[in-house]
Amino acid sequence: MSKNILIVDDNHEITKILSDYILHEGYTPIIASDGEIALRLFAENEIDLILLDIMLPKLDGFEVCRTIRKESSVPIIMVTAKGDDFEKILGLDIGADDYIVKPFSPAEVMARVRAILRRVDKDEGPKRLEIDNLVLEVDQNRAFLNGKKIDLTLKEADLLYLLASNPSRVFTRDMLLDQLWGYDYYGDARTVDSHIKRLRAKLDGEHPGWDITTVRGRGYQFEIFV
Repeated sequence: MSKNILIVDDNHEITKILSDYILHEGYTPIIASDGEIALRLFAENEIDLILLDIMLPKLDGFEVCRTIRKESSVPIIMVTAKGDDFEKILGLDIGADDYIVKPFSPAEVMARVRAILRRVDKDEGPKRLEIDNLVLEVDQNRAFLNGKKIDLTLKEADLLYLLASNPSRVFTRDMLLDQLWGYDYYGDARTVDSHIKRLRAKLDGEHPGWDITTVRGRGYQFEIFV
């Protein structure tokens, strides 16, 4: 079945170019020209990935992302203005999986789309991990802490699995970018920091047996306390 990709942008030229590339890849483009239409189309269709511009009429991309994240872990790639670090960081902090900076190459956008959809489609059997009071079900993009369900985004689930399945190993930001976003990723270390920040916030609670710790000057590790 063809994947449905929701393109949210009020620039007709951009949506036309992206639609052509998406069709060429064998996916189905669904276009929304403002934030309200985007939420309606998301509710009416089975969406597999969202390309979400920030500057939109009616509801901006941040509000659309926040609303969708309340009910879904669908992959979201946000489109930000060139050099606007605030937009990049805020987008990642509220749940985006990735970001693209304008002006962008459509080929680069499609490379990101393919990489994320490959991860979604990859069938390696159930990936489940139990450590102390934490249960992680990667394929379902969710965790359970003390029995309480916690919904995760695609990248949050992958990040937690990588760290937790390698306890005490220190991962630099570059290592995490390479393994989770790909060697040709154009982002920077703040992408990792934002995802770690969100993970810590979601996993906030009683877990005296483990923690995601910062190793100053090096990176992050999943530390188990004996």
